[in-house]
Amino acid sequence: MTYDTVIVDSHVMFPQGMENKNIVIDEGKIVGLTNDLPSCDNKINGNGLISVPGPIDTHVHYGVYSPINEAAKTESHAAAIGGVTTMMRMLRLGDPFSSSLQSQLDAASQNHYVDYAIHASIFTSQQINEMDYCVNKGITSFKIYMNLGGEIGHVYMDMPPNSSELVAANVDVTNEIVEQTVKTAASLGCPVLVHAEDYESCGCGIKTAREKKQDGLSAWSESRSPEFEAKAIKTVSKFGRDYDCVIYFVHIGSEKALKQIQEERKLGTKIFVETCPHYLTLSYEKQDGYLAKVMPPIRTENDRKAIWNALSANQIDTIGTDHVANQLKLKLGGDDVWSALAGFPGIGTVLPILLNDGVNKNKISLEQFIRFTSQNAAKIFGMFPQKGTLEKNSDADVTMIDLKKEKKVSSELFGGFSDYIVYEGRILKGWPVKTIVRGELIAEDFEVIGKLGHGQLVKRNIGKNS
Repeated sequence: MTYDTVIVDSHVMFPQGMENKNIVIDEGKIVGLTNDLPSCDNKINGNGLISVPGPIDTHVHYGVYSPINEAAKTESHAAAIGGVTTMMRMLRLGDPFSSSLQSQLDAASQNHYVDYAIHASIFTSQQINEMDYCVNKGITSFKIYMNLGGEIGHVYMDMPPNSSELVAANVDVTNEIVEQTVKTAASLGCPVLVHAEDYESCGCGIKTAREKKQDGLSAWSESRSPEFEAKAIKTVSKFGRDYDCVIYFVHIGSEKALKQIQEERKLGTKIFVETCPHYLTLSYEKQDGYLAKVMPPIRTENDRKAIWNALSANQIDTIGTDHVANQLKLKLGGDDVWSALAGFPGIGTVLPILLNDGVNKNKISLEQFIRFTSQNAAKIFGMFPQKGTLEKNSDADVTMIDLKKEKKVSSELFGGFSDYIVYEGRILKGWPVKTIVRGELIAEDFEVIGKLGHGQLVKRNIGKNS
């Protein structure tokens, strides 16, 4: 028999360690791991490279500042160059899902280079009533924004496909909406992703800071104190316990938030924790300008070190980028931190940052690297063992990394929608050099060579989070 592809001579990363095996691929699946060289149509040379399970970016915003039919192209292009094989979109719709979801799914289906999955954001009671509709469409995780309400409920929703107008909205994510979302998700067997910042406290903090004419990323951080994160964590964790729902905290970046999560875990809440590369690399103490404005804010050097320590100690489960596909003209539209847009791109740099700052500096092992970037996310979000592992019958999602490769970061490198990157000019050591999605070589040596539309919506199981 002749197989489609064999990856030869690479070091293959498994949860228990590294082995030298050839990966045999046929019809998009891994069909064998062997020391032999079976007959194949296509041989991929892995000499000097490490094959890791396809990384999953758990947290990506695209479709907000350009419509999904365009954003899927640009951002999955950036993902492929950065070695990400599955991107999880944070869908934000203001209308009922029954009237607005299908057009988003249709437009997305033809325009990805890599695979994708979707978390649906919940803003209204009507959307809560339609969560089962989402599940029937393959969306089996939901997001709540505890930071949006009252005077700070302004948000940009995803644009309708083929549109170019920003969709500004005001929402009020009250504790009642939070509780009902958690209750309904629990009944459906779905996890709830939580942006944990108490909006009332943040509203007061921002008002006070602006009245005092404070500016800069330090003022931004102080106006949205980690105390407000802890308060929101406490509130939603109780709902998680009451209804036996899995709570997944997104973008955790402060020591205070980590401590509160540990308390809630002790009380019995089922919790998973995500952090982002920017909380591992940036602090307001060392960052000038407004480019790194994000919610929750980047914190102190002390917080940054605490996040690394928690990651090293396996107290954090996943790394998502909170990638936002926006542009400078919008990002820095005003003249102070309050008028700057929150969020920045990051999907292309997540792996090199973890390899440079983590693996190559012995802060995390390669075994931890594959758990944080792939395996844990696949298990939490119902994609395992189809995704998240290099075993027989899994999807042939393989990213091949070169731990010695040095390259300078620039926004042009990734071909995304954004015309800037917060890591501009940084030289990182350790890069993905080949990205394979379901057996197809999509990117090689920083060029996308795969075909647009290869990426598919991942079919997920529910009620199987582990």
